[in-house]
Amino acid sequence: MLELIKWKSRSGRKPLLLEGARQVGKTWLLKEFGKRCFKNVAYINFQNPSQELTDLFNGSIEPKRIVGMLELMLDMKISADDTLLIFDEEQEVPRALTSLKYFCEDAPEYHIAAAGSLLGIFLHKSTSFPVGKIDTMKLESLDFEEYLWANGREKIVDYLKENLFDNHFKEILYDLFKYYIFTGGMPAVVADWIENHDFDNVKRIQKEIIGNYRTDFSKHTDNTTAIRIRQVFESLPAQFAKKNDKFLYGTVKQGARAREYELAIEWLIDAGIVRRVNNVKVGNKIPLKAYAETAAFKLYFVDIGLFRYLADIPLEVIHSKEAIFDEFNGLLTEQFVLQQLAKYNLFFWTSDRIGEVDYVMQYQADIIPIEVKSGTNVKAKSLKMFRENYSPKVSVRFSLKDTKLDDDLLNVSLFHSPVFDLLLDYSFNKCVK
Repeated sequence: MLELIKWKSRSGRKPLLLEGARQVGKTWLLKEFGKRCFKNVAYINFQNPSQELTDLFNGSIEPKRIVGMLELMLDMKISADDTLLIFDEEQEVPRALTSLKYFCEDAPEYHIAAAGSLLGIFLHKSTSFPVGKIDTMKLESLDFEEYLWANGREKIVDYLKENLFDNHFKEILYDLFKYYIFTGGMPAVVADWIENHDFDNVKRIQKEIIGNYRTDFSKHTDNTTAIRIRQVFESLPAQFAKKNDKFLYGTVKQGARAREYELAIEWLIDAGIVRRVNNVKVGNKIPLKAYAETAAFKLYFVDIGLFRYLADIPLEVIHSKEAIFDEFNGLLTEQFVLQQLAKYNLFFWTSDRIGEVDYVMQYQADIIPIEVKSGTNVKAKSLKMFRENYSPKVSVRFSLKDTKLDDDLLNVSLFHSPVFDLLLDYSFNKCVK
C-alpha cells in the first residue's frame, strides 16, 4: 500500500502493472488503494469480457476514446485527477495491455493500474509492448511478519523491532510458525483460518488454488506445453525429497532433457508459481548475477502452504517438532526462509571441494552467505569453509537457536525472520566498524 501511494504522487508516473501469482491479493489491494486514495474507482475485469468490451479494444486504443467509451459503459465520470482506473486480468485482452503504451505517451495524467495472474507470461513473449512505458510491482503471498499482523500480533512484531536480540515470546511464535507452515500466506487461506480455525477448510481452499493453477496450464498453452508444465509442477515435491545441488530433469520424467522442459519452467516462473534460484561458484565477486550458472538451479514454490498441500504433508508432521524439520531433508525450512527473503535476489553457492551454502546474496558491495539449519543442530561445514575462503563481513545462519551476533556470525531464529533486515543492517554496521 505504501508503494502504491508513492506511485500515485511520483513525478513521471507511468501506468502501473501489478504482477503476482493467482490469488495473492492483487485485485483486493488495488481496489482498497482506490477506496483509500481516490474519490472514484473505475474497475474493468477482462476475465470474461463482454463482446462490447472486446470490440472497444479491437478498435482505436487512443486514450481519450477508451476513457470516453468506458464512461458510457460504466455510467460514471472518469477524472484524471481523482479516479483510479483498474484493468484486471488484462492479459485476456492483449490490445488492452498494448493500450497502456498510449496512456503513458499521450495521457500520462490518468491514474491507471493493471493487474493479472499471467502478465509475466504475456509481457515476456510480447513484441508490441515497448520497454520503459510502464511501472511494475510484484505482489507476493504473506510472509511471516504479515501473518503475525493478520493474527493480531503486531505488538510482538513491534517489540522484536525495538529489541532485536531479545528472545522472548518463543512459545507463542513457535505455535504461529507451525500454523504458518500449514496455512502458508495466500490471503484467502489465512483469512479463513483466522475466522474458522478449520484445517479442512484450509486444505479445501488450497486445493482450489492449486486447481486454478492447473487449469491455467491448459487454458493458456498448447497441449504439449501444458503436459510438460504439469509434469514439472507435479515433480516439485520429488525434487525437494532429494538433497541435490540442482533441479534434476530426470525427476520430471525418466530420460527427460533440458531443452524439452525449458519452456515449461519459464512459464511457471513467469506465472509467479515457482521461483528459480541459480547456482554460483564464486563467493567474492559482484554482481553475483553475472556469475550465475543458468543451467544449474533450484525451483521453489510460490507459497509454503501450497507446497505443503501439493506434497501432501499431513498435519501430524507439522505438529511434530522433529518431523517438521526432517521432512524433505530440511528443505521445508529452506522454502520458509526463501519466502521471507522474497525481495532479495538469492543464489545458492556450491564448490566441488567444499559443498553447498543454501543461499548467497549481495548486500551493498558485499556477499552474504546464508545457511539454513533445521532445528538446533547448527554445525555447517560448508558455511565454515566459505567464511575461511572468502572472509565475508557478515555470515548468516537461520535456525531454532536464539538470535545472536557472535563476532561476524549472525544466528537468526526462524521466528525472528520478520526483523531480518534490521538484524542484518545492525550486524553489518557493527562488524564493519
